[in-house]
Order: sequence, then C-alpha cells, then structure tokens
Amino acid sequence: MNPVLAFVVVMAVWTVSDLVAKKTRSLLSSLFVASLIFLVGFLTDVFPEDLLSSSALLGLGGVVVGFIIVHLGTLISIDDFRKQWRTLLVGIATVVGIGVALLAAAALFGDRAPAGYDGVASALDFVVAGTGALSGGTISVLIVQEAALGYGLTAVAIFPVLIAALQGLVGFPLTSVILRREARRLKQEYRTGNLRPAATVDAGTETATRLPAALRTTAGTLFVVGIVVLVSIGVNDLTDGVLNTFVVALLLGITLRATGVLKPSALAGIDALGLMMISILILVFAPLAGVSPADVSALAFPLLLAFVFGLAGIALFAGVTGKLLGYSVPMSIGIGLTALYGFPGTLILSQEAARGAGETPEEVAAIEGDILPKMIVAGFSTVTITSVVVTSMIAGAIGR
Repeated sequence: MNPVLAFVVVMAVWTVSDLVAKKTRSLLSSLFVASLIFLVGFLTDVFPEDLLSSSALLGLGGVVVGFIIVHLGTLISIDDFRKQWRTLLVGIATVVGIGVALLAAAALFGDRAPAGYDGVASALDFVVAGTGALSGGTISVLIVQEAALGYGLTAVAIFPVLIAALQGLVGFPLTSVILRREARRLKQEYRTGNLRPAATVDAGTETATRLPAALRTTAGTLFVVGIVVLVSIGVNDLTDGVLNTFVVALLLGITLRATGVLKPSALAGIDALGLMMISILILVFAPLAGVSPADVSALAFPLLLAFVFGLAGIALFAGVTGKLLGYSVPMSIGIGLTALYGFPGTLILSQEAARGAGETPEEVAAIEGDILPKMIVAGFSTVTITSVVVTSMIAGAIGR
C-alpha cells in the first residue's frame, strides 16, 4: 500500500476514535473504537493487511515504546511507587484467577474441542494457551505457540493469537466503564476533602534537571532517554530476560526522576511526543491484521469460553483480593482487567476516565493521580511479570 495513503488512513481512524471518545465522555474509549474500526476493516478487506506496516508507524512504535515507558516512570514518584505493593498482589491474584476459571471451563466443556486442525488437542492444552494469552502479552503468546507447535497442535498455537487480537475489544470498553465509575467516586472524595489534590510542580522545578542545556532540546532529550532504553535492553540480555526490558525502563525512569537527572514527565513538551504516542498505539492494533474469519469461526466456542470464564476469574479474584487490601471493588477489577491489554491502554484509559469525570483541571489531576499509578503498575505486574512467569511454568503441560 502507498505509505502516505496508509499514514493518512491510520490518522483518519484515530481522529474518528478520539472524536467519539470525546462526544461520549469516554464511555466509548478511543482504543475500543479504533480496535473495532480496524477489526471490521481487516475482516472485510476494506483495509489491506499491510496497512499498518506501510504507514511506517508500526516500525516506529516498536522503536519508541521503551522511550514512552521511561517517560511513564518519570510520571511516578518513589513514594507513589512504594504504595503500589497492593496493586502487585491484585495483579498476581488476577493471573491465578484466570487459570482457575479456565480450568473450571475445561472441566465443564472439555469434550467440545475444535476440529479441522492437525494434532489432537486436549482441554488442558486450551486452558494453558488461554491462561497465557488472556493474562499476558507477546512473550506469553510466543511461549505457548512454541510448546504447541512442538506437538503439532496447530489449533492450540492459533488460539492465543486470536485471544491477543480480540482481547482489547473486550478489555477496553469494560475497563472504560469501570474506571469511569471509580473516577466518579474519586470526584466525590475530592470534593469532600478525602482525596488529596495532585502534587503541584512549580515552573522552576518542572524544568529542573541535572542535564546540561544542550541535552534539554528535543534531540538531546531523545538521546538521553534512548541511552536509558539501551541500558534496559542490556540488563534484559544479561539476565536472559529475567529482568524484562520494559520493567527495567520503568524503574530507571522512576529513579532518574527521583535523582533529578530527568525532569518529571520527561518527554512532555518535546516536538516528537504526540507522534510517538500514536505510533505505540498502533502496536495494539497490529494483531488484528492477521485475524482470519475462518479461524475465528472454527475456534469461536473456545474463544467465548475463554473470555466469559476468564472475565469471571478476573472479577472474582481481583475484586476480592483488592477489597481485602483496602481498594474499592471497581478499582480492583480495573486493575485485574489490565491483564487483557497492558500498556499503553493502562495510560490512555486512566486519562480518559479522569477527563470524563473531572469538571475542573484540579479534579482531573487529582483523579488521574490516584488511578494512573495503580493502572501502570498493574499492567506491568500482570502482563509483563506474573504472566510470563506463570506461562513459562505451565507451558510444559501442553501436549502431555
């Protein structure tokens, strides 16, 4: 596809999605609307399969995602990060809940395996594949695929890819509704004085950094943040992925903000931030280009079971765990739902919920300041850490 035309089409989709989100006060999130447009476009062949790659945004997103994660780290203070131990526990409970719920689904419906694929798959194979895909990202899907293809289980290998492609369509609207409810609750807490105002940063502090003036330009800032990303990649490689690149990048962002090397919101104000954000959002929609109507039809029943039982597991385990730890039920379930999409959905949905509920800049800032750190840490605790660990442990059960 012509690269300029592809770029224009992608921007048109995102413009429409943003408009719908604003008109509905984020009841329909921009991520959900864009996912729906892309899915319908790819399934009907209105959009060519190479639309996203031809736009050059897909490649750019893969490069700059680490930059945005360092930026996210600079949005969170050390004090905010310390408070998120409860969020980590809710995230762990979420992954366990998904696995338990899918085991229950296998016990009830295990005799209805899809036909038409090579290999003989058992219900347990789909439980493992579904747990890895529902609770994790690309790495978890790849772990499952490698194990499944090693036994010739094509259906099991395709299953997590379809879940990964479709789970945003489920997770985005549900999270949007739940976070809007939490945001309305926080607005009342703010008005009664029970929610502290967002920490304000004066102009001098906002631009204060240990970096010399030459490194405070757009190019200089991207250079410094790029070095941080390279260090994160190096740590990932040295530890053979035990310390994930993006987790290290987030921690370094938090640390460099605390030490004054990077200013709060490190990339704010640079010319490239808007395009970088759009490009990483394209990564969310990339799996939709490979969705086949035939695959969706053949695996429709297992997909339905995975989402219904998986969501039940998330709601039960995350809701109960969060409530016991002092979180509200909506916030707890919102944390659990991050397993379905992770970053950048955690960022966008938090901001949209705050803007939809808050009626003044101060209210928006206070609401976002409460929700955003929880959602960011939740996304990493489920998708990037717990899911990969759990999937690595259970993937060996496939084909046995």
